[in-house]
Amino acid sequence: MAETKLDVREIPPAERHPKIHDAFAALESGDTLVLINDHEPKPLFYEMQAEVDGFDADGYSVERRSTTEFVAKFPKK
Repeated sequence: MAETKLDVREIPPAERHPKIHDAFAALESGDTLVLINDHEPKPLFYEMQAEVDGFDADGYSVERRSTTEFVAKFPKK
């Protein structure tokens, strides 16, 4: 059960979701993608919930650390 951190704050918005999906796909079952973002990733949560079978939506969590830092955990079943 490992965590992989991905800070997307410096990545252009149009490139973020593909990088996130690639990073999530590379995880092993039971691992978690820890996403550091500049806004709450609620749209990404809904996208993952609808499109990614391995996403454990019940285990998802997000913490707002500042106005420009949100840390979300996307666990893989």
